[in-house]
Amino acid sequence: MSFASQTKKELTLIEQGDCCRQSELEALIATNGMLKNLSGRPVLDIETENVAIARRIYTLMKDSFAVHPEVVVRKKMRLRKNNVYAIRLSSRPLELLARLGWNRIHVPRTPDAQTMLPALEKRRKRCCQKAYLRGAFLAAGSVNDPGSNSYHLEISVPQEDLGKTLVEMTDFYELHAKLIQRKRGYVLYLKEGEKIVDFLNIIGAHQALLKFEDVRILKGMRNQVNRLVNCETANLNKTIIAAVRQVEVIRLIDERIGLQSLPNHLREVAELRLRYPDVNLQELAGRLQHKVSKSGLNHRFKKLEQIAEDLRK
Repeated sequence: MSFASQTKKELTLIEQGDCCRQSELEALIATNGMLKNLSGRPVLDIETENVAIARRIYTLMKDSFAVHPEVVVRKKMRLRKNNVYAIRLSSRPLELLARLGWNRIHVPRTPDAQTMLPALEKRRKRCCQKAYLRGAFLAAGSVNDPGSNSYHLEISVPQEDLGKTLVEMTDFYELHAKLIQRKRGYVLYLKEGEKIVDFLNIIGAHQALLKFEDVRILKGMRNQVNRLVNCETANLNKTIIAAVRQVEVIRLIDERIGLQSLPNHLREVAELRLRYPDVNLQELAGRLQHKVSKSGLNHRFKKLEQIAEDLRK
């Protein structure tokens, strides 16, 4: 089971009050509801491929409005041939929608035509806002596995007004979600790990939040270790390359004029480098008889390189 599916399964088990149940149902209908005209009668369908969400929608309708919708199961014919569960209310669906606060509902005249329902106004209570966000995520949300290369959470919505309503709700929690247009509607999305964690906390997916945080922290530590190792490797490579070049310079001077011809401070450095070809400048400076800084030692090696260059010419 994917991380998104596990998150949604957790959300379907949340217990809540009457007002929050209605808010969650409103979001499920607004995001994924279809009003059809079958045999001259209006029918409300809410479709999902997740059986736990289908069970959740059925329970919300039954508990909140004492209605008994039917469950229609069909199989997708393209790509993955998953089951699609349609929670269908054919008994006075307009009455239920009116009780939820919808106005100016248009029922298509032609059979099998469908229309997305208009977005509801913002919920006043904070708990109901959280329930509305939870319902929107259950209906049309997805979130990448935290172990993947990038963090991404999105909710697809059919209308721009509904997308803006969700953005305003997330703005209250300083998530500042983005809304972009796609071919089949609009998409609200978050791409920062911390904000995705905050969103999961808001909608009540606490187990998913803990798993997301564990993986995110582990990945952050792994990246930090890799950066440190890469930095140490780069420094070691620089030290080795510099030491090899210095040894070559010193051997050239020794072959041409002999190290005994050098000034005492340069001869001491040259002999010490031949004795310890693998150590860095800091360690080499600590082995000199007289205290010399790292920059001072580097300056002496530059003097030796200049002498070797003059000898080559």
